Amino acid sequence: MKTYSAKPSDITKKWVLIDADGLVLGRLASIVANRLRGKHKPTFTPHMDCGDNVIIINAEKVKLTGRKLTDQLFYWHTGYPGGIKERSPQKTLEGKHPERVLEKAIERMVPRGPLGRQQMTNLRVYPGPNHPHEGQQPEVLDVGAMNAKNKRSSSRG
Repeated sequence: MKTYSAKPSDITKKWVLIDADGLVLGRLASIVANRLRGKHKPTFTPHMDCGDNVIIINAEKVKLTGRKLTDQLFYWHTGYPGGIKERSPQKTLEGKHPERVLEKAIERMVPRGPLGRQQMTNLRVYPGPNHPHEGQQPEVLDVGAMNAKNKRSSSRG
């Protein structure tokens, strides 16, 4: 038996819509990263972009477990002496672009390199409930129903 390797003509991309309202950030990000790569398909080929197009709405309502919202810090350096900066997910979620928390979490789970950057272009994240992709007729993926741990109960946190 030969190893299957997908050709560009064999690849079919679907559109998937995910509502992030009340979902746990890391669990959602890992599911989306697998969808973007195409690892959920039996025809997965590591060197081809065979993943789906993913639309995420309500990204500002994503939840973090434990004290990650305030205690977790992300650092970056500006390139100038003494230019180390830090920001917590809470500051980002309360800021002008709350969808960036989810985008960065997914980006860190996708392989770095040209193929990973190409796969990240198939991701569209919107902070509110509206999106301009109704023409693609996306299929709704209920991530909260996949596992009880994916959805954060409103009583805790």
